[in-house]
Amino acid sequence: MCGIVGYTGPKQALPVVLDGLRRLEYRGYDSAGVAVLPEPGADGLAPDAVQQTAKKAGVLANLTAYVDTGAVSLAGRTGMGHTRWATHGGPTDRNAHPHTDRSRRTAVIHNGIIENFAPLRTELENSGIELASDTDTEVVAHLLGAAFDTGATAGDLAASMAAVCRRLEGAFTLVATHVDAPGVIVAARRNSPLVVGVGEGEMFVASDVAAFISHTREAIELGQDQLVVITPDGYKITCFSGGEADYRTFHVDWDLAAAEKGGFATFMDKEIAEQPAAVADTLRGHFDGTRIVLDEQRLGEDELRTIDKVFVVACGSAYHSGLVAKYAIEHWTRLPVEVELASEFRYRDPVLDRDTLVVAVSQSGETADTLEAVRHARRQRARVLAVCNTNGSQIPRESDAVVYTHAGPEVGVASTKAFLAQITANYLVGLALAQARGTKYADEVARDFQALSEIPRAVEQTLELLEPVRELGRSIADSKAVLFLGRHVGFPVALEGALKLKELAYMHAEGFAAGELKHGPIALVEEGLPVVVVTPSPKSMPLLHSKLLSNIREVQARGARTIVIGEEGDDTIAPFADFLIELPRVPALLQPLVSTIPLQVLAAEIARTRGYDIDKPRNLAKSVTVE
Repeated sequence: MCGIVGYTGPKQALPVVLDGLRRLEYRGYDSAGVAVLPEPGADGLAPDAVQQTAKKAGVLANLTAYVDTGAVSLAGRTGMGHTRWATHGGPTDRNAHPHTDRSRRTAVIHNGIIENFAPLRTELENSGIELASDTDTEVVAHLLGAAFDTGATAGDLAASMAAVCRRLEGAFTLVATHVDAPGVIVAARRNSPLVVGVGEGEMFVASDVAAFISHTREAIELGQDQLVVITPDGYKITCFSGGEADYRTFHVDWDLAAAEKGGFATFMDKEIAEQPAAVADTLRGHFDGTRIVLDEQRLGEDELRTIDKVFVVACGSAYHSGLVAKYAIEHWTRLPVEVELASEFRYRDPVLDRDTLVVAVSQSGETADTLEAVRHARRQRARVLAVCNTNGSQIPRESDAVVYTHAGPEVGVASTKAFLAQITANYLVGLALAQARGTKYADEVARDFQALSEIPRAVEQTLELLEPVRELGRSIADSKAVLFLGRHVGFPVALEGALKLKELAYMHAEGFAAGELKHGPIALVEEGLPVVVVTPSPKSMPLLHSKLLSNIREVQARGARTIVIGEEGDDTIAPFADFLIELPRVPALLQPLVSTIPLQVLAAEIARTRGYDIDKPRNLAKSVTVE
């Protein structure tokens, strides 16, 4: 949530900052603002110089329109910008970032939540300071301004920021400038993403490399409780305590076009089309001809061999990928697998020990609930394996092993290619465990990996068949609700299909295990209600297939409009499908990699027909970095 970008260098900062904010719009926001340090004149800064700021509620276009009026001067070569997703205080002009201290010489932008802001706010108010907003962020601006003006850290913006951070509780990224520190930006992070861009004679900070990739590909990922000072000439990273910091540099290996639409109407359309490559890239390099290989494996096979229980923890679509993983991992390893919502995991006091493996699935690697679940697991001495799309993010850094999904940037808020890549990576985890435990012979692992390697072609074939699904979406766009049914791995697919429809089209949609139909959900079925049914192969799962046929008959007899997803050549379901979506034949456990795709397209087309922005659904953000 929230987008942060800061720039210092030889260029005018405002255009650079606004361009960075445009590239971060996908993260979700409801207001935007910028601050630019005034330029010293021949005689230096005027004694009454203050931060130059502009901020507006609503979309970024509102801010740029205001800036274009020239109502406020924003000339200068050091600046920062922010897109806010409201937490403390509604989405109004006065609550938008940046926030300043009462002298207006200090400016701060912030991603996250300051959990102890209430006592800090009371402290400030008791000292005579009247706050101008409802936010927790403004508290930091006043504390930082006071620390810079007086006391042991006076005149040192970095030391002042470190002193303030040591007082704060919660998850935050903070970026600050001060009129008396020209050319300087200070940024700090705790439990919230922050990267540094290293240019030639210019420097950047941002919540995502997309903000500065058009200027530089060289980046630094800050670690926990670290602070960076950037000037046009370079950077310095320290810990909040003032000590030396251990950080990681990396090169961004995807180009700018990967974060742009590339001729598609929306980012989501583009990312759906990129799914064959996302699956293939996730598999690439993970099999050396004889064995599954993980990206960062600080767990030896001897340790994996002792695992006696697996938890998969995740949120949203990633949670559904974990439900798919449960079927595969249990089948391949004979280990019990529990799939947990990360937001519930640590609060129910799960039974963990050294022989428990916790698989943490997160696209961003910064999902707040999942990160806290990882930390809880480590406190209980469990082993942790991360499945993540963002190299160097916090969850992989705190895990014992990693499988990166290599899906590239996903700009659309509703997960598509990242979801398929997560499923693929979860299969790799299952195969790695099976080979370590000896529940699969080497030739069986090779055979299963080969089956996975053939999936990108099946995904391509599925994408070629979806124009009728788009027509279907347009025809049912005025429906009040849609039900989704599935069994076995089709059940998580049904849940994901319902989630996509809720996210994009704001419709009532529910996914059910089809066996539960007569235990309550069938009461929802009425004349004309669209019911999507994910059916398994009649050859590899004949018993479940016959049961799904019975479910289809039951809802059709009550007037439902049946939309059936089945395997090509399955003639038994055609008579009971008002609309049939035929998929390429793939192994039963791998079917979610193709059966999910029509549901993504269906939800997108329904939302488009209803006039909604499918890249930026209301109230949602791409990366949820606060609990």
